[in-house]
Amino acid sequence: MKVSHLALAATATASAAAQVTFQNSSNTFLRVDNGTYGPAIEEVHYYYDQWPIGLAVASDGRIFTCYTRGSDAYTLGVVVNKTAEEPFPSSGPIRNLGPTELNQTIAGIQFGVNSTNLISVQALYITPATRNRPETLWVLDTGRPTVHMNGQPSMPYAVPGGPKVLAMNITGGNDTFYKSYTFPSTVYYPDSYFNDIRLDLRANVSGTSGEGIAYLVDSSNEGRPGFIMLDLGTGESWRRLTQDPSVLRVQQDLPSYQAMPRYFNELGMPIGYQQEGLDGIQLTPNGERVYYSPLTSNYLYSIPSVNLRARDSDPLAELAAHSNISHHGQRGGNANGFEGDSNGLIYQLMPTHNAIYYYNPADLQTHGWLEDPRIIWPDSASIGADGYFYMNINQLPYQADWNFNVDTRIKPGAILRAKLPNNGTKISTLG
Repeated sequence: MKVSHLALAATATASAAAQVTFQNSSNTFLRVDNGTYGPAIEEVHYYYDQWPIGLAVASDGRIFTCYTRGSDAYTLGVVVNKTAEEPFPSSGPIRNLGPTELNQTIAGIQFGVNSTNLISVQALYITPATRNRPETLWVLDTGRPTVHMNGQPSMPYAVPGGPKVLAMNITGGNDTFYKSYTFPSTVYYPDSYFNDIRLDLRANVSGTSGEGIAYLVDSSNEGRPGFIMLDLGTGESWRRLTQDPSVLRVQQDLPSYQAMPRYFNELGMPIGYQQEGLDGIQLTPNGERVYYSPLTSNYLYSIPSVNLRARDSDPLAELAAHSNISHHGQRGGNANGFEGDSNGLIYQLMPTHNAIYYYNPADLQTHGWLEDPRIIWPDSASIGADGYFYMNINQLPYQADWNFNVDTRIKPGAILRAKLPNNGTKISTLG
């Protein structure tokens, strides 16, 4: 009986996704929502091979992409033309591991691997060249690929050495990794999951060794989300705000995508809800405040970055961090990733509205900036030196792992872009 119910639900989901309804409203005098506003959108790239997660746009125009693993052939790539990407880097001591090299079984339990190579990259970020550092592609490897057994997704536990942050010099096509950072199991737990990264590379940032700091999101579905900080000079790392209410998932949150309520339908499990907590993160142009929110929340929060930089040697560090969280109210829906521009606007990717919103710290309000029917789950964004806002579109709610192992995504995925308002551009004040 259980199997037949699941099969029926899966069939219904696939059937609903396959239906396309169009109603001609040209003959009505009533006001009509056409699902579009904001600046013109350009279609930059089409994904016909692997479904993307992250992207980053370099000053030379190159677009780097990443893909969380299961069976994908590679996890880090670069766009080579309008319809194709290829594994990146193509050579060197650090490579994309093959699909059969990603996990191991210890005492019957699945674990990731301890490897200097690329396991499962979740996010990318590019920092402009500074006086002491080249233009750098930062690569965030979770160390936790997704494996499938009888159609059911499973994520092996992380082992130290697998989860890592890598820095690559991309100036002039140099494309050489020059630094790798790993994390102890007391900071990156076996059930942690890196989701995003922001960096402040200034030498005078308090509480650091003078070579900059990375702010990292642990969005663990298993229940211990929070922030991880990394001193780029010493390699030391520490946590803050673990399991604070502002970083936790919202229980029984039911979003709607393309006007359809979406439960979390994993094969072999009861119908439930998305479990992801802390997700979006953005640092202000002066580096003084970090904005953030869980995926399954309609609220926006921020905290002074100095509270995240405080070390555990300060007995009041955690209490001060909890006490200094700012609550900016509701924003009108769930938000996935964040980005920020030189004008201080905090862009929020809104999959529940096929839209991009921004929060303006100057007027303390969230504003709609861009809506388009093509924005079916914006999963990552990158602001280029050209003043454009680039976003990955990957139709994530239609993937098999969320729909009883029935994949109803329709290729291609895409990279879209739109010109930023008010001559905004990439933040260049943090180096």
